[in-house]
Amino acid sequence: MNGRFPGRVMALDLGSKRIGVAISDPTRTIAQSYGVVKRKSREEDFARYQQIVSEQKITLLVVGLPTTSEGGDSDTAVWIREYIAEFGQQCAVPIEFWDESYTTVQAEDSLRQRGKRGKKARQQVDAVAAAFILQSYLDAHKNVIG
Repeated sequence: MNGRFPGRVMALDLGSKRIGVAISDPTRTIAQSYGVVKRKSREEDFARYQQIVSEQKITLLVVGLPTTSEGGDSDTAVWIREYIAEFGQQCAVPIEFWDESYTTVQAEDSLRQRGKRGKKARQQVDAVAAAFILQSYLDAHKNVIG
């Protein structure tokens, strides 16, 4: 089994209006888009994440973190770290950050190649971006045996 913990991994691609969610298979090999959570309040967002963690038996949460071209934290990254620190106080699973650079561009290209455009594509792009973040994480950790 890949990683330090067995079980499914959930990834979040946090945005100002929507949060993309992706989940791995139990062997931590393949990432799949799960859906999009429309941001409401932190309390409601956190409750939704907890519901998914519980329903899907998540054992690790990976959060996309945008870095600057110099490798530092962008203003958005600072906000994400603070937001996730608050969520982490009530979340029982470990949380790791993962570089999300260019995942939205990859997601948009992927949807375009599959013929999805316009509003429908915009609604899916966050979940697809979360899947790219998660797949990148899984691929980087596939040789790490717990």
